[in-house]
Amino acid sequence: MTDAMAAARFPVDEPLSDIGRRQAEAVVGLDIRETTSQLSGPERRARQTAELLGLNPTTESRLADLDCGRWRGETLASVDAEKLTAWLTDPVQAPHGGESIVDLIDRVAGWLASLAGNTVAVTHPAVIRAAILVALDIPPKSFWRIDIAPLSRTVMHFRERRWTLRL
Repeated sequence: MTDAMAAARFPVDEPLSDIGRRQAEAVVGLDIRETTSQLSGPERRARQTAELLGLNPTTESRLADLDCGRWRGETLASVDAEKLTAWLTDPVQAPHGGESIVDLIDRVAGWLASLAGNTVAVTHPAVIRAAILVALDIPPKSFWRIDIAPLSRTVMHFRERRWTLRL
């Protein structure tokens, strides 16, 4: 949780709020092998969360949150409704000048393809949604139909040249 999230604004690179820190500190039981790669998105909120979970992460740029361009820090109500609708309904659109959903999915697919061995990654709901779409080979239009709870775990396995999802 950050101040932008609490105010229903598009994300900016900001630290966790007091509530966010307490939520992360309350998570226990991360059982991580010594050989597990520990990664986080580059944003302060992702790095802080990883550290509060007891990780010593390496920053991975491909785990960055969806780039919302000019809409960073804006509320949903403050952006052009027609452009917002286009963005929410057409995954190739990026009316904010940032990254489209399709671009995000491609970025995350590249990251998944680069993985070797066990990895734990602390990242954002948009990145997790994209990873799930890649794992299940579902179309980009399903992106907004996946809810990712704060501080939840999504477990994926790579077996026989394909991903499987364990929720």
